[in-house]
Amino acid sequence: MSHRFFVVTGGPGAGKTSLIRELARRGVQTAPESGRAVIREEQARGGTALPWGDRLAYAMRMLERDLTGHASAGAGTGPVVFDPGVPDVLGYLALCGLDVPEKVARVARETRYNPTVFFAPYWGEIFTQDAERRQDRAEAMATAEIMAETYARLGYQIVELPRADIAARAEFVLARLHG
Repeated sequence: MSHRFFVVTGGPGAGKTSLIRELARRGVQTAPESGRAVIREEQARGGTALPWGDRLAYAMRMLERDLTGHASAGAGTGPVVFDPGVPDVLGYLALCGLDVPEKVARVARETRYNPTVFFAPYWGEIFTQDAERRQDRAEAMATAEIMAETYARLGYQIVELPRADIAARAEFVLARLHG
């Protein structure tokens, strides 16, 4: 387990990526969201590993990217904030009602982060959809719930981010990264 690896999880449209960008701007090492990267790659090549296509293939592509990001972050010395972490793939598969391949379950148990996981709760006032985020509000709420349950089941302590502006959220995280 790497105590310097922190995860920000939650549902879509809850401000995770904006928070990660702000932390990076402030000098924190970050690992970007894998889901949007996979969507962009698949759309560019006409692939089907998409959340509205082959969901299992999409999950496996996210897992590959997340594992690569976890491995490459090991070379540093300071805290690293991930958007999101490997266990999010477990949550995604559960949300979709798909069976979890044993490899995914094993990797999620073995690829560890700091015991504190930052949770971005569903926040209706900031939720938006776009070309890559097609989930509606109900699915966003369900995703947030399942991510919190997934991390708790794996033994992580869930710390809810405040529903506040990005600067305040960043200060909240920074106080816990270095405290």
